[in-house]
Amino acid sequence: MREDDQIINLDDSKYYRNRELSWLQFDLRVLEEAKDDLNPLFERMRFLSISASNLDEFTVIRVASLKDLVHAGFTGNDIAGMNPTVQLSLVAQSARDLINDQYSIYNNKLLCELKEADIEIIDSADSLSKSEKEFTDAVFDSILFPILTPVTVEPDRPFPLIKNETINIAVLLEAKSNPDKFDYVIVEVPSNVNRLIDISKDNFKKRFILTEEIVKDNLGKLLKGRNIVATTIFRIMRNADLTIDVEEAEDLLLKIEEQVKQREWGEVIRLDIENNSDGRILSKLTSALKVADRDIFFVQGPLDLTFLEEIYALKGYDRYKESKFVPKMPAWGEKDKIYESIAAKDRLLFCPFESFDPVVNLIDVAADDPYVLAIKQTLYRVDKKSKIVNALARAAMNGKQVTVLVELKARFDEEKNIEWARMLERAGAHVIYGLPKLKTHAKIALVIRKEGTKIKRYMHLGTGNYNATTSMRYTDIGLFTADDKMGEDATEFFNRLSGFSDDKPMNKLITAPDSLKKRILSLIEREKENALAGKSAAIIAKMNSLCDPDVIKALYEASCAGVKIDLIVRGICCLKVGVPGVSDNIKVRSIVGRFLEHNRIFRFENAGAPELYLSSADWMPRNLERRVELMFPIEDEELREKLNLILINLLRDDVKARKLSKDGRYYSPDVKEEGYNFQADYMNRDIDK
Repeated sequence: MREDDQIINLDDSKYYRNRELSWLQFDLRVLEEAKDDLNPLFERMRFLSISASNLDEFTVIRVASLKDLVHAGFTGNDIAGMNPTVQLSLVAQSARDLINDQYSIYNNKLLCELKEADIEIIDSADSLSKSEKEFTDAVFDSILFPILTPVTVEPDRPFPLIKNETINIAVLLEAKSNPDKFDYVIVEVPSNVNRLIDISKDNFKKRFILTEEIVKDNLGKLLKGRNIVATTIFRIMRNADLTIDVEEAEDLLLKIEEQVKQREWGEVIRLDIENNSDGRILSKLTSALKVADRDIFFVQGPLDLTFLEEIYALKGYDRYKESKFVPKMPAWGEKDKIYESIAAKDRLLFCPFESFDPVVNLIDVAADDPYVLAIKQTLYRVDKKSKIVNALARAAMNGKQVTVLVELKARFDEEKNIEWARMLERAGAHVIYGLPKLKTHAKIALVIRKEGTKIKRYMHLGTGNYNATTSMRYTDIGLFTADDKMGEDATEFFNRLSGFSDDKPMNKLITAPDSLKKRILSLIEREKENALAGKSAAIIAKMNSLCDPDVIKALYEASCAGVKIDLIVRGICCLKVGVPGVSDNIKVRSIVGRFLEHNRIFRFENAGAPELYLSSADWMPRNLERRVELMFPIEDEELREKLNLILINLLRDDVKARKLSKDGRYYSPDVKEEGYNFQADYMNRDIDK
């Protein structure tokens, strides 16, 4: 491969983008929605909250992982040619810029617009009227005072535990014995009360003050008249990336419970502190918590902007929100039709535009059906009040063979999944806790039913979790099928999960980590060979993230051969576009809208006989090499047309889409006269027709 008579080495790091910086760009695209005046006020506020939450998770997981590599002495480079130390420096600067943008939007835009909507957030108790001050004092005395515990920082004792992501107040006091010396006290603001306290006098004009401001204003009562010199509000983030030695974990359940608790003691990754903090307090905190200057973020406003969700939840402000959307219920998915509908033909369910109910109905009906012999299902992230889990428990109590893989290693869902696992075991279900060293991320449910003298298998395979709550917020697609060959594969798949399988070849399902990456690379290679042979060749691939170097290299090679490649990548994208002789034929776009784009759809032209697949896996090393994933073909011609149309319309979006340019930035495409918004269109479509 040559560029200007020079051989191109596709392993060269200059052809790849850093994963972490690409992720931060995604959060910037989320933040763009908070700036967009076309979005209702409360929706912009929510996007700001999501951006803040995203950055917090990025910090405690991704930044923590980089720090772990540095501590381990790892000096190797990533695919973009950056070692962990360089990445940490660049990430810190990008995160700082992002936080500055967040607070610029909050202070200069949203606060003003909230005030115009008769909602005011008071930033200091000094702004309270006399009657409001009397009210907040009463709140402190009756609710906050009893649960607060000031902790003195003793010179000869370990620094008190500061919990991960909690709001705290550091207090500098005159020493009792010597006014020239100082004592330090830490007061944790309780996280089990609302961040915002309503001090409104009527229902027409809302006024709120943050809980920490009430605590700060009443510290004199808590500290018994001690002379307060200075106060500073702060919070820290700790390493929350669990590392579990599965080989040594005899009881995985207990080991994960132990590790979840250890998150409270992890290394401090970031210190958020209010701007213009007292230098003595800052010095004490950074020294005790071992925080580098690079990891200190001075915040010009309230810490942790996720409190804006409390404003969003206010009743009576629908005019500042998107109109309520009710997903359409496909007729074939009703309880009394579910078996008949799936047996007649394959079905696609496109959430949130269509209701998640058919998924629930399949398991719910099966739980009480005397002809159902067994139900098998994977669970990764489940909603708090899951009808599906309750139905599985009921099925087990009804004497059916119920096998459930509950992935305990699903990050930040460990505790909830442990609770569900124990409940299912008590009901009599056989619970599998995942495979050693692998996360099970595949989404599959299998119902085995006796019909006459034969066994019939009914299946659901999806791109998203079995979670009714997120099904209203994420775009995901599921396949319902009773295909015999796929049913055989589903049985084999669950046998592999339970450890009893001869690993016979699958008929139609493609699984990771054993064969999925190899199949994707072979499908890309086939498009390349078709292009070189003068046949029609094209790839359209939609996913959340693209960072597997082997897949990116294969896409570059296909592009060089003339394959037209359209990638719809919501988040991380380590591929570069517009590189002469490398990615001339590749276009990348990202869509951030009302719903989180979460489905994975892959289309390969195959010389005029297109193949279409859905998958639980992104094109990332962790999905393709270190997780149990599924990819499955869509074979019904009517469903293939639906998927084709979805992809075509996604590529039409010029309202919420952003195009990746050769300079590595994302830009709005040229908007047509009216503009096309994919999600808005599908909210009004009858997809079932």
